[in-house]
Amino acid sequence: MDLSKNGIKKLTITIIRVAIGWHFLYEGISKLFIENWSSQSYLANTSGFLSGFYHWLAGGETLVQVVDFMNVYGLILIGLALFTGIFIRIASVGGILLLALYYFAYPPYGTSLFGGSEGHFYIVDRNFLEAFLLLWFMIGKQAGFGLDELLHFRSSRKKLDEIPVSETPVTSEPSVTSETPVTSETSETPEVDPSQLNSRREALRNLATLPFLGAMGWGAFRHSKKDVDVMTGATIQLNFSSLSELKGELPMGKIGDHEISRLVAGGNLVGGWAHARDLRYASSLFKAYNTEKKVYETLMLAEKAGINAINIGFPTNPLIAKYKKAIGSKIKVISQVAPDMKKEDYFDTINKAIDYGVDIVQIQGNQVDWLVRDNRIDVVEKMLDHIRKQGYVAGLASHTVDALIACEEHGIIPDYYMKTMHHDNYWSAHPIEKRVPFEVDGKKYLDHDRFHDNCFCLFPDKTVEFVNRATVPVMGFKILAAGAIEPADGFNWAFQNGADFICVGMFDFQIVDDVNITIDVLNKLKGRQREWYG
Repeated sequence: MDLSKNGIKKLTITIIRVAIGWHFLYEGISKLFIENWSSQSYLANTSGFLSGFYHWLAGGETLVQVVDFMNVYGLILIGLALFTGIFIRIASVGGILLLALYYFAYPPYGTSLFGGSEGHFYIVDRNFLEAFLLLWFMIGKQAGFGLDELLHFRSSRKKLDEIPVSETPVTSEPSVTSETPVTSETSETPEVDPSQLNSRREALRNLATLPFLGAMGWGAFRHSKKDVDVMTGATIQLNFSSLSELKGELPMGKIGDHEISRLVAGGNLVGGWAHARDLRYASSLFKAYNTEKKVYETLMLAEKAGINAINIGFPTNPLIAKYKKAIGSKIKVISQVAPDMKKEDYFDTINKAIDYGVDIVQIQGNQVDWLVRDNRIDVVEKMLDHIRKQGYVAGLASHTVDALIACEEHGIIPDYYMKTMHHDNYWSAHPIEKRVPFEVDGKKYLDHDRFHDNCFCLFPDKTVEFVNRATVPVMGFKILAAGAIEPADGFNWAFQNGADFICVGMFDFQIVDDVNITIDVLNKLKGRQREWYG
């Protein structure tokens, strides 16, 4: 092995080129063997300033088939060329173009330069780095060991063989001296760079990547025979509906002067709060999936699907403010706020939420429950008054309907209510005779028949009665009982029983389906007694 400085440099370049080549090749082969793989979903849900172009590509079946073909076989051919070191410059150009298409489909638009989580990028991501390296291979003079060098060696040997061999016996003296005049014959002799005339042994060494390609390919093939399907992130296909499958426009309503979509995005999944009964890992799983980048993608998809509002816990305000600033989003932000009872500071989170640029301010449900339970209903009134004095719409939320009834009896009427609204016809709901008002407080009880993060609308009939006499808009939340109720069932129950809006936590792959379900439910809604408010 050549351990000279130049040899080590070429070996390093070879390793980098082969690694990128294998990535391209693996992505292409994976897509080729995935049954019914298509780029349609990837294209239809793109974000960024070129999203219109990608959505156009996703709009026609023929175009999608062309894109799929070029994507799969482009990856394979570019990968083979880079891995084996043949036609490196041509492959590099193709690779750069392909990576540029991936880069601008989901551009890295992160706004935090420091402390970003895994998967969070600012301008520079994997596609950017690979394209930069391919640019180096394209314009550089070296691309390491490969078949290109072997072909160049054969070409050089051919040139050497074409040089006329002199019939003059070879002597120890040169045939041409400094005194020998240069003739036309000597000037026309082809010149061959000695550095290009590698030994046959070194040229054949350039084929070293081929056994590695065979071994890695065989390993990947054997792995694909197993039941477990392991693929790289760029290859994974989530079976979720795309924007092209929307059934129409999402109906709108009004809260105060704000026009709000009937389906509002919930903030729990974004913030990482999971009501998951005894599944302790669920909150960590939500946080691991919803990275800052994924939150941005989810919200952009929601806005494109017609959802124009999100209801968030106060700690999520910095993230949503960054999102709005980063892409110029116009999404309506409803921020929950809470009093600091230890310091007797009731307005701090209200003022901070306003500073973050929210549109609507709402007292958090658990806080209203506890304040009413602890005979501090005066704090609720003071907070609502302060919100209104700042010129903002004031909302009042609750899990226990008794809290809202108590406020109503004291003449405390908000600009809108937000109330948990779901039926209890699911197996994990604890028996109604065991339910206690104000028990929806997050505590874990040893008694199996008491609250275990599994029932959020404790008394559905009592809730429906209250909602139907309310004279301000009502936003239903926890309408799916944290995943215990099917969306079509939960959406219909909430709207049928008086909700004007529903707030639903959604992952990105659920958004289009939830919008379509909302449209279908509202188009076919029967049995609603309450008039629509807002």
